[in-house]
Amino acid sequence: MPLFSSRPLRSASPLRCAGPLPGLLAAAGAVVLALAVHSLVPVLPAMTLAVAAGLLAANVPGLAGWTAGPGRAGLDFAGKHLMRAGIVVLGLKVSLMDVLGLGWAALLLITGVVLAAFAGTYAISRLFRLPPPVSLLIATGFSICGASAIGAMAAVRRIRQHDTVLPVALVTLCGTLAIGVLPLLIRPLGLGPEVFGAWAGASVHDVGQVVATAQTAGASALAVAVVVKLTRVILLAPMVAVAGLHHRSSAASGAGLKRPPIVPLFVLGFVALAALRSTGWLSPAVLDAAAVLQDILLGMALFGLGSAVRVGQLLHTGARALLAALASWLLIAALGLGAAFLMIR
Repeated sequence: MPLFSSRPLRSASPLRCAGPLPGLLAAAGAVVLALAVHSLVPVLPAMTLAVAAGLLAANVPGLAGWTAGPGRAGLDFAGKHLMRAGIVVLGLKVSLMDVLGLGWAALLLITGVVLAAFAGTYAISRLFRLPPPVSLLIATGFSICGASAIGAMAAVRRIRQHDTVLPVALVTLCGTLAIGVLPLLIRPLGLGPEVFGAWAGASVHDVGQVVATAQTAGASALAVAVVVKLTRVILLAPMVAVAGLHHRSSAASGAGLKRPPIVPLFVLGFVALAALRSTGWLSPAVLDAAAVLQDILLGMALFGLGSAVRVGQLLHTGARALLAALASWLLIAALGLGAAFLMIR
């Protein structure tokens, strides 16, 4: 049996005529619910809740058939196109001035952590015999910025949306694990707030998960964590560009193959909005509105991806992937902790 269920219904079915609207409405409703729960329980990131809602929808009797049938068109649209739109808007969270304020030594250190985490995670995934495309996506999501990075890399490498679901599930699981585990280690490791914040920013995957983890140690930890994390987010553009260049050269060597763009337009949009944010021209109200829009877009995308996962089959066939993800999570946590001690002296 396939691990993921995204088979379309036969075109003759009248349910298919509904198009993407039912799935999009369901995804929007799930995000509203996730944001409401997050506002009541801030330690639960809205994006994690959106993935969890998708998983529930895909595995609860009565809803599972709907997510695989009449809702599938809209859910697939959200998982692909709204994910890209959300990555563009993510650029408005990145201020180059804040990042440069860390100093060149810290920037080089964070870059080294990202590269080591990427290479190490890819090697671990291949060691556990995961397919190269899945290994690439897991390495990208774990080392840079979670599901957003996975979506960007999948686009530039022309990896099927079907193959992004498992990496997104794993990066969400391990990021959620960090929220509960890392704060418990503050006292045993003797970490100050700034060191803990740098550790969270350097090792936790998604931006929302970083915030949820770092805020447990106070405002100073949160401030450091966000800047360190956004430095990793900036590396999304060059990493994707390098992957696109490699893929373009590989495609050029094949007869009759159309060469893909080096960098997709939505990644260029991310860079453009990051540059716009760095000018300081945008008001706090605009940035707040953009943050809400980004949560809505990425939340709908993650609900769509989560709704393609069948948990029973995932547990049966994804054990190797889960072990690889946990090993990679430990590697990145160790790398991030070492970098935090070097950055905050």
